[in-house]
Parts: sequence; structure tokens; C-alpha cells
Amino acid sequence: MTSRGARAGAEADGFDVEEALALVQENSGPAHRGHGGPGPHAPQHHDTSRHEDTHRHQDSPGHATARHGRAEEHHRAAPWPEARATAERAARAAARAARRAPVSAPLDHALGLTLAAPLAALTDLPSFDTSAMDGWAVAGPGPWTVRDEGVLAGHAQPVRLTDGEAAGVATGARVPPDTTAVLRTEHGRTDDRGRLHPTRGVVHGQDIRPRGQECRTGDQLLAVGTLTTPAVLGLAAAAGYDTLTVVPRPRVDVLVLGDELLTAGLPHDGLIRDALGPMLPPWLRALGAEVRAVRRIGDDAEALHRAVTTSDADLVVTTGGTAAGPVDHVHPILRRAGAELLVDGVQVRPGHPMLLARLKDDQHLVGLPGNPLAAVSGLLTLAEPLLRTLAARPAPEPYPVPLRDAVQGHPYDTRLVPVVLRGDAAVPLHYNGPAMLRGIAAADALAVVPPGGARSGEEAELLDLPWAAGGIGVCFT
Repeated sequence: MTSRGARAGAEADGFDVEEALALVQENSGPAHRGHGGPGPHAPQHHDTSRHEDTHRHQDSPGHATARHGRAEEHHRAAPWPEARATAERAARAAARAARRAPVSAPLDHALGLTLAAPLAALTDLPSFDTSAMDGWAVAGPGPWTVRDEGVLAGHAQPVRLTDGEAAGVATGARVPPDTTAVLRTEHGRTDDRGRLHPTRGVVHGQDIRPRGQECRTGDQLLAVGTLTTPAVLGLAAAAGYDTLTVVPRPRVDVLVLGDELLTAGLPHDGLIRDALGPMLPPWLRALGAEVRAVRRIGDDAEALHRAVTTSDADLVVTTGGTAAGPVDHVHPILRRAGAELLVDGVQVRPGHPMLLARLKDDQHLVGLPGNPLAAVSGLLTLAEPLLRTLAARPAPEPYPVPLRDAVQGHPYDTRLVPVVLRGDAAVPLHYNGPAMLRGIAAADALAVVPPGGARSGEEAELLDLPWAAGGIGVCFT
């Protein structure tokens, strides 16, 4: 399993992500929900998003009206839960087709990955009898004669104690052979002759961590499918590991489309700042992906076709161009490439014109709408379940939270509304239109509001944002 020795208990060759997924699903319980402090509540300009969020690009003026407003296109759009389930199924099929081999990751690069082999102890923990406190190692009943030389952590085996003898000892130091107990500094005093007396009773073995107290060499500590948290990294290091055998991160290429996008400076002359280029890569990394490339292509169908068909990433993510305007090239290039549309529109606001396509058996494309909040909706609807499944990460348990305020709903679509958490309630934020990021920038989560809306006090499912949940998903580098 590691560079330090043989893998313990599992053969990594031919490891199937499906096996890890099965274990994750069997062993996963309700996810721990530790939220940081909620962001500010922006109180003005509520946007109900009842209008069609069909902007081809990010808040682009003069956009074309897209076909998804027509009844027949809405009929083709997938219900929101079904779209997420489709993304998970697609990732399962891709994992079976790709059968990507596990990788050996150094501990400082393994955070958030899934164990592809069991973690077994390479040593006893602790590996020697050690002092749990600063004080004295004592032998036999007191009072004791104290040695001149104490015992410090990191030093070799100290000289054996004899009855009636004591030696100063530091926390984490090896205790001398034949030590009866460790007497804490605050529980001992010395007399005028330098002899040590206890100020309370001494119990045999007190404040000594015996060798193998936590585990013995070969004990299985963690199973296949375990998510690598900071605590897992600490346990692995203590157990003797330098590297871990893990499911590799899904590889993602990001293609930012649109001639109207600026990468610097203020908007001018019909040009606007690209918000998705800076936002998507760290968000995708927080979802567990390895972002390999971010390319700005503009409104060039040939360049887009070349970029999509030459990518060997597990997932290609595009921004904008998913509607039916004169320069919306995503659908045409997918047809030209022989891709299979798995999701062509979702009954969700914002983000209705998102799509999911299978480019190859082991490769997919998620087409995000160009409006920023609509793109976030697409990330959490399609990209998150696909990436999570490819990485064999456990699915978060749905959890409902009462809404403090009523939320107006769409007549027949799900709405995703930014919220902050205040006590035991979720407070809907304003500035939640498809082109707006002001609400989501202050949010802890997105509330899933069913068609027709939700009353004040009614419970709504929440989708955590990776950084707001305090989870290991936060990985921006």
C-alpha cells in the first residue's frame, strides 16, 4: 500500500472503484454538519427567478430567447432529482469502463481522496511504553530517590529503574524498564533530602501508555472506501505510512466560451468580466477534481469542437452556449462529435438549460449555463454527483432545515436559493437571480425549494457549499 512496505490485506491491482463505492454506501451514515458562522444577509432587491434564465453568457445584453421556454422543450427537461441520479449513473458506468488504477499519494496530497486499500498498522501504537504526562517515572512504593538525569522524548531506551528509584520524565518519552507508574509533576513534592513523595495515591500503571494500547502491527485501522480526512492523515502517519493508495481525482478540463468576456479591468463597450473563469476551477477542486486546463475559446465552433474532441479528461465542463442562439455551439458540436445527450435541460431555476452528455464510455461533458448563479446550479446538479461518484466519495445525507422566511416558487420547476444558517433555521438571501453572485457569495448553502414555493417554517433540503460545511472537500490548490 505504501512506500514503506507491503499493502495490508488488499490487492490494489485491478481495484474497482465500484467496490469502494459499495463500501462507502454501506458504511456511510448521516454526514456531520458543522457550519461556520453565516455570512451577511443582503436585504434588498429580491429576484424570484420566475423569468426564464436563458442568458447565453454571463449577464450578456441582447441575448437570444432560447427554445427551452417552449412547452415541448420543458417537457424534455429532466426533473431535478432525476438529473442528479442520471449524473451518478453515468459516473458509475464511466468508472466501470475506465477501470482507472489506484494511485499512490503522499500524505500531503491525499486529503479528500478515498482509500483504495485498507489501512493496516505498520507498527504497534504506541511502539513503546511511553509517559502520558510530565512528571517522574517511579518504581515500587515511595518515597523515591530521584536520579540526576531525567528522560526526554526522542531519546534511546533509558536505564532500568530499581525499587525506590525515580527519574524525571517528559510526556511522550520512553519510560525506563520496571517503571511502576508515572507520577505527575503536580502530584509530587521533594523533601529537604531530595526524596520524592506522592501527594495522592499512586496506582500501578497510571499515566503510562503501554505499547500497543491503540493497535498492534497488522491491525486493520480503516477500510477501503474511507474518505481521507485530516484525522485519517494523522492516523496514517502515526501508523508508519508515507503514502496512501487512493482512488485518483477525476480529471477536468474547463472551456470558457464567449467573445464578450474580459479577463481584467472594468466592463465596457458591451464587454463584461468573466466571473466563471476565476470561480469554476477552485469550486471543482473543492468537489474533489483535478483541474488540468482552463481554456478561453470565445464563440468559435471549430475551436470548441477541437477542444472537446481532443480532451482526454474524465469530464469536460463548458460555460454558456447551451441554448439555441446564433453562436450557441454546444449542442451542434455534440451532435457532430457523436455524443449522447443524457440530460438536455433540467427543471430547475436558475440553470434550466444545463446539459450532460456522454462523449465516450469513460468521458462526459457538463454544459453549464453562462449566467453565474445558473452555472453554480449546474455544478451542484450535474457536476457534483458525477465527480463525487467517480472519486468514490460518500454521498451526503439529505438534511432538512426550516426556512425562516417564505420563498416564492416556480410553478413547475425546483428552485435553488442561497441561504445562510441562523441558529436552527435557514434564511433565504436576496440577489438570487441567474446572473447574480452576491447572494451565493454570502451563503452557507442552497435550499432546494419545490415547485410552488415554501412557507415560512417549512423544511427545505439544503445543499452544502464545500467551504461552508467545514468539510474536507475544501481543496483549492
